[in-house]
Amino acid sequence: MKMSEGVEWALHCCLTLAWLANEGPVPTSTLAAAFEVPPHYLNKFLQALVRAGVLTSAAGAKGGFRLARNSREISLLDIVIAVEGDDRAFRCTEIRQRGAGCDAHKREFARPCGIAAAMHKAEEAWRNELARQTLADLVQSAPATGEHRMQRWYAGRGR
Repeated sequence: MKMSEGVEWALHCCLTLAWLANEGPVPTSTLAAAFEVPPHYLNKFLQALVRAGVLTSAAGAKGGFRLARNSREISLLDIVIAVEGDDRAFRCTEIRQRGAGCDAHKREFARPCGIAAAMHKAEEAWRNELARQTLADLVQSAPATGEHRMQRWYAGRGR
């Protein structure tokens, strides 16, 4: 499964917004400048996070984005699903029932395919792990130097 770069951008932006929670809304342009990514493209991911209830946005000169909930209430899975959608990575199309398998008795297909079952089990473990980890966990595990560097950078932008 390959995720878009938007997942990485969204995770870093959410971590940054957690670090800057006391600063008020942070504009897209500021987040884009912090990571040297295109603002228009980043804004698409930020808007997806708003639609998912991860972020809130405010328009205007002092507008921008902030976390919609406490960082302990935002799972990494919330962020991934907001950006990538909730579609499953593995899609079983039952190819075992085509070609050489088409002459098999229907009883052979009564149980789910072992390949599909294994893939769904692995994906469920991946999803459970992302659901278990929160944005607060990222804040706690990130080096304090990263948080301080971002806060200094942000303060130096005159906001």
